[in-house]
Amino acid sequence: MKKTLFVDMDNVLVDFPSGVNRLEDAVRRDYDGRLDEVPGIFGTMDPIPGAIEAFVELAERFDAYVLSTSPWENPSAWSDKLLWVKRHLGAPAYKRLILSHHKNLSRGDYLIDDRTRNGADRFPGELIRFGSAAFPDWEAVLRYLRPRAG
Repeated sequence: MKKTLFVDMDNVLVDFPSGVNRLEDAVRRDYDGRLDEVPGIFGTMDPIPGAIEAFVELAERFDAYVLSTSPWENPSAWSDKLLWVKRHLGAPAYKRLILSHHKNLSRGDYLIDDRTRNGADRFPGELIRFGSAAFPDWEAVLRYLRPRAG
């Protein structure tokens, strides 16, 4: 039986700053401090280097899901995140997107996330902090998870 793995989107699979960099200066000023509320921003973001290939590999080894939080004040973010997953991850993520502000309610073995917010710090399995000293990039995450797949 495969172990269950959850992977966050923003700053783990998705390069959030790439979307911010595409915004006009006036929009950046209008949404200062709440850039995740800009309508359509989540559809403009690039993948983090190595993220797509890593997710595809991990989806073969684990029962893998995308587990993300979506801003409450940006309704387009929900559909933009779905379209991003479809466009960039395709079949390995088919119907495997979960949007929740309570990641601790998801039951699994591993959660790859860059933050401890939205319940990630209370996730019942192991939290792998993407971007940390131990897991600075996808290659480090893969080195750690490959022998733990089951």
